[in-house]
Amino acid sequence: MKLSEIKNALTHLEQVQFRLPDGQWVPTHFHVTEVGAIHKNFIDCGGTVRQEKVISFQLWTSTDYDHRLAPQKLRSIIELSEQHLKLEDAEIEVEYQGEETIQKFGLELMDGVLQLTSKFTTCLASDKCGVPEPKAKPRVRLSALSNTSCTPGSGCC
Repeated sequence: MKLSEIKNALTHLEQVQFRLPDGQWVPTHFHVTEVGAIHKNFIDCGGTVRQEKVISFQLWTSTDYDHRLAPQKLRSIIELSEQHLKLEDAEIEVEYQGEETIQKFGLELMDGVLQLTSKFTTCLASDKCGVPEPKAKPRVRLSALSNTSCTPGSGCC
């Protein structure tokens, strides 16, 4: 989800709810403690120089159980960040505290809920680093597996 998409969604939502990939809910008393721009410059394993830009939202929960972040308040936080940080309309990455470390998620709007989605690593230069393409498993027709030794009453099944 891009920054413009969440801003648009917030104009239609009655409440801000985040759900983790495993179906659990981020507690309703969460805070958005950061909205920022992350610019990553790197070289992949094939020697290609790359750039990645994301907008980072950091969610945090504390013991102020009565806290609720209204959609319009989150939208105003985003707009303030756009003004001061000159944010681009980039994809959003959400940071949230897991059991042992900070976890990073993608974001989608699903049925009025901000769904945190799993992120995965991959090789960006698979054509250069020597990792073979996964081979498709051969298809086998069950009729071709006729085993004449397995007959009713033979005890094979």
